[in-house]
Amino acid sequence: MNDVAPPDALRPAAAPEADEAPRHPFLVALGERVRTLRSRRGMTRKAVAVAADVSERHLANLEYGTGNASILVLLQVAQALQCSLSELLGDVTTSSPEWLLIRELLEHRNEADLRRVRVAIGGLLGGGTGVEPGSAGRHARIALIGLRGAGKSTLGQRLADDLGYAFIELSREIEKFAGCTINEIHALYGTPAYRRYERRALEEAIQIYPEVVIATPGGLVSDAANFNLLLSHCTTIWLQADPADHMGRVAAQGDMRPMAASREAMEDLKRILAGRSAFYSKADLHFNTSAYGLEDAFDALRTQVREVLGVG
Repeated sequence: MNDVAPPDALRPAAAPEADEAPRHPFLVALGERVRTLRSRRGMTRKAVAVAADVSERHLANLEYGTGNASILVLLQVAQALQCSLSELLGDVTTSSPEWLLIRELLEHRNEADLRRVRVAIGGLLGGGTGVEPGSAGRHARIALIGLRGAGKSTLGQRLADDLGYAFIELSREIEKFAGCTINEIHALYGTPAYRRYERRALEEAIQIYPEVVIATPGGLVSDAANFNLLLSHCTTIWLQADPADHMGRVAAQGDMRPMAASREAMEDLKRILAGRSAFYSKADLHFNTSAYGLEDAFDALRTQVREVLGVG
């Protein structure tokens, strides 16, 4: 991939004109999948364009369903989004007869049925950590998920102190394994390497600590393998907040990553939240920190967690 984005990537891309020819439904659906995957990973259009070595305008046309991209361009975009080409095209379940048979069994099932199947499969196959999924250890491992600015670090530390548990900020553990900052990992080695460090840090936390509160990076849910590992071995809590609170808290910390280069930071944040909410919602508990001040938020969260753990 070239180190410098093509010239078109430096110019803002405009939406298609209202009076242009009707868009093909397949291209419209393809564009929506590209936008969804990009939002789920918290990547700007420019970042994906640079990673895929295509112009930002070309990528915008693809997202709007007006660009009939070549298969090679789609492959580059899929690689930039860390997904398979089949996922980008909308069908990940055609790779083997077993996949097809499993898909037929799961089609038209509701979310509750699918959740039961996922939990059962996780218990059957294990998580590869040496710790049995669904064991008593899951109960006493508390993992906080959600976007930056939800209060995972602040509330997580206080919750761990209250319970007498260890507290781990997974981002700091990732940096220890890599020997550099999160930003440097992405810049030097790319997202796939970051996900490997993330999994290593999560596996070690699960293996070492039977009682722990883990503050997870906001994007962990974007990696299905790492999120499955978390769900299998931890009681998960989605710390939610209103978009304005997310933005204000992050800005107060002096950290605008990954929205720093965007002139529409709030819209970017809302799109990231929308892309990840379906995954965050898989948590065992949901807790909205925007409904409370800090002290009240901790008291309410403490009460809910202690109730789940069965401690006074």
